[in-house]
Amino acid sequence: MSKYAEQPLSFEGLKTVPIGERGGKVQIEHFARPYQKGDGVTRLLDSLPKLLAADAFRGVIDALQQAKTQKRAMLWGLGGHVVKCGLAGILLDLMRHGWVTGFVMNGAASIHDFEIAIAGQTSEDVEAVLPDGRFGAAEETGREMNVAISEGARDGMGMGEALGRCLEKIARPEFANHSILASAYRAGIPVTVHVAVGADTPHTHPAADGAAIGAATHHDFRLLCSLARGLNDGGVYLNVGSAVVLPEVFLKAVSVVRNLGYPLAKFTTANFDFLQHYRPKLNVVERPHAKSGGHGFALTGHHELMIPLLAAALIEGEA
Repeated sequence: MSKYAEQPLSFEGLKTVPIGERGGKVQIEHFARPYQKGDGVTRLLDSLPKLLAADAFRGVIDALQQAKTQKRAMLWGLGGHVVKCGLAGILLDLMRHGWVTGFVMNGAASIHDFEIAIAGQTSEDVEAVLPDGRFGAAEETGREMNVAISEGARDGMGMGEALGRCLEKIARPEFANHSILASAYRAGIPVTVHVAVGADTPHTHPAADGAAIGAATHHDFRLLCSLARGLNDGGVYLNVGSAVVLPEVFLKAVSVVRNLGYPLAKFTTANFDFLQHYRPKLNVVERPHAKSGGHGFALTGHHELMIPLLAAALIEGEA
């Protein structure tokens, strides 16, 4: 016999309800169905569960399809990993099919893309070169990017356009078509680049001009604010692989647009990353939609899998 003064609670008299009356959030019509040979991308997506991330993924596709039909802005925010894991060709194909009205890059994305255009390679082994200070010391990258930025600032250009203009002249022909900066510049699609001074390797080059860097990236912030106006009533902003800089920049752009009296509501945002970080969750997925009627999605997975799948769904669903 237990020596405790407190005894287990008796369950006699506990009220129950029939399961049919209770209901359930998950029902068999929500279940996935097996893939059949020859189904293709569209039926693969239809076969996914009508639940959780699968529904969110379809929600992003639906939002992009509506934005394209209604001619609203479709802005793609890109972190460095998106470029260096080989997705430029996928994104550029989407651009050519009309699924992109602007690219928004952090500094790392612009560096990787620029190096691909001039050398066909990027992404150094940091651990191997950091001990002797060679990290970020590539001469052509630092020199050419800084010259382009300085000349662009002098000519009243933003950083993205200045880098694209430079690549129009110096990109290797066999590599240029793999560059977002070069290809978007040729197509007249805006690219904005947003940097934190000291965070990017070209800032350590002797040719770096802080005033020019600041002027060029501030120009691009103002350009992003202009582009963000097109999100109102049906546009889509996707943050792909930037955990800090772009979520902060995007939220300020949203605030600026509203502060100046432009309508900015009822749009869709999505964060694609292999981890869901604090700033994208708040600044991209949640805060922009407070009292605005919009919706945000968070999709977790590797970019090299998720973005090609998203692109395939968009291309397959074209009329």
